[in-house]
Amino acid sequence: MNVLIVEDYQELANEIAVFLTKSGYLCKSVRNCEQALEEIEVNEYDIMLLDLGLPDGDGFSILQALRKKHVKTAVIVITARGELNDKIDGLQLGADDYLTKPFALTELAARLFAVIRRTHGITSNLFELHGFTIQLQDYKVTYAGEHVNLTKKEFDIFQYLVLNKNRVITRLQLTEHIWGDVLELNSDSNFIDVHVRNLRKKLEKFSSTTWFETVRNVGYRINIYHEN
Repeated sequence: MNVLIVEDYQELANEIAVFLTKSGYLCKSVRNCEQALEEIEVNEYDIMLLDLGLPDGDGFSILQALRKKHVKTAVIVITARGELNDKIDGLQLGADDYLTKPFALTELAARLFAVIRRTHGITSNLFELHGFTIQLQDYKVTYAGEHVNLTKKEFDIFQYLVLNKNRVITRLQLTEHIWGDVLELNSDSNFIDVHVRNLRKKLEKFSSTTWFETVRNVGYRINIYHEN
């Protein structure tokens, strides 16, 4: 999952980035409104952690710009402004959660993953998929109680496709959300296909994966006919 941290206090931004990176997230930090707006024009993020008191403006202006453009990035406001009116304003503008400083990093991580689940219509950390059980937050996959040995990247791909069940996810989207900044990667590389092929082989050792669809020249889709 790709996270954009919009926070001008560099020490806090670094603490958040280090903590979330250890938890498996890709993090990028910017320090003001201008940098944030430039970043969302170039890359797609799953979550934005948004401070309000930025040196060149109010963070609410970024939130307004996101929602005006119908960008689907989820937003958690992180701010010292804990007044009720600010919270109401943030939620009415389209924030998905509001966390007042100071906060524990463990609480931030819990709220972040709750927002991810909610925005993808998933109510539990455990997801059942055609006989497989995916422990979304613990990076574990099992089949009939037996562990499926996936690499970190294989799990990340599987998790992202599961979260976006019944939708075609392009190779470019997988690149952005699993590897980060697309400008730093070779778009002609077949590394996505290699990882997906290895993932499918490991799953097929346990069961048929006819539900794991390759959409020719586009990307991949995991088909789920009964919502969990």
